[in-house]
Amino acid sequence: MDSLRKKIDKIKPHFTEGGKFARLRSVFEGFESFLFVPDKVTFKGSHIRDSIDLKRTMTVVIIALLPAFLFGSYNAGLQHFRSLGLETGILQNFWFGFIRILPMVIVSYGVGLGIEFIAAQIRGHEINEGFLVSGLLIPMIMPIDVPLWMVAIATTFAVILGKEVFGGTGMNIFNPALLARAFLFFSYPAWMSGDKIWTEGLTKGQGVIDGFSGATPLALSAAGETTKLPSIMDMFIGTIPGSFGETSTLAILLGALILIITGIGSWKIIVSVFAGGLGMGLLLNAVAVNPYMELPFYYHFVMGGFAFGAVFMATDPVSGSQTEKGKWIYGFLIGVLSVLIRVLNPAYPEGVMLAILLMNVFAPLIDYYVIQSSIKKRLKRANIATNNYTK
Repeated sequence: MDSLRKKIDKIKPHFTEGGKFARLRSVFEGFESFLFVPDKVTFKGSHIRDSIDLKRTMTVVIIALLPAFLFGSYNAGLQHFRSLGLETGILQNFWFGFIRILPMVIVSYGVGLGIEFIAAQIRGHEINEGFLVSGLLIPMIMPIDVPLWMVAIATTFAVILGKEVFGGTGMNIFNPALLARAFLFFSYPAWMSGDKIWTEGLTKGQGVIDGFSGATPLALSAAGETTKLPSIMDMFIGTIPGSFGETSTLAILLGALILIITGIGSWKIIVSVFAGGLGMGLLLNAVAVNPYMELPFYYHFVMGGFAFGAVFMATDPVSGSQTEKGKWIYGFLIGVLSVLIRVLNPAYPEGVMLAILLMNVFAPLIDYYVIQSSIKKRLKRANIATNNYTK
């Protein structure tokens, strides 16, 4: 690493102001900060020293995503070979799924980072690291059979209209990865819903054994066929059809543990999302006019993207609530709306995506009223203290 550091230091002057490659300064800084911790220091004035910066934050989130990513690779292969009626080993399943998802990851990062580089060059800013997480999230919430050109278009839409137009990393209103999924959901609904898109090769139907439908638990529940649901343990472990990274609640909870222990993800938001889902699930159980409403509340936690959304989407520190009390309200409403949309609107069987995007809009309003409430309470206490003093 010392030799690499020396080589970088040698060419660095060419990319600084006055150098022959000064226009590519942001690109150079992006690669340098990716390889080494920035050597910038403050020589005067007050400042905060911290061992973690945005790049290290993004790295922790990616590490937290790895359990779901690795299991998703295995499950993608498992579902594919099940559809063919073949019994295969763990490594064969994993390798098949990994090779299938890898092009989507490359396209997502290639397109997204390319746009980030161009935007940084145009603005003359340093390249931000925010897309390091979004680039992995986007393929993980897509069906395994979605064409690569759709991934490229959705990524372009999410980065440009969901992020760069608002000023880049830290300024976006919506979660960029969810915007990519929402874009495809409304633009190409045939590729984002139905039974055949969740298992690799099922859209072509070649060699698929009789009786394999590929239906997800959400699709079965929306159709009222709750008796055909997999066991709760299968859904918890994740050996079911679904989006690449969303099927295993167990792997997602391991990621949640990493986020909470490191302090990167808000445990208040995660807990409150599940609390909201619990409350709405129990309320629907009390009404129970159809089989979907009769499902125990905990089924919603292990079906579809509920757990993934609660852990990796709702906790986005940019698009979510910032105040501590606001995080409880924000997360609780996401849980309520997720289950409500799922059960009452069959056109949107995966309600988590819409619930989080909707609450992204209201997050600043929640924070505003939380802060105003705090100000009023303090003023009231101050007035009482003043009145007591004047007496």
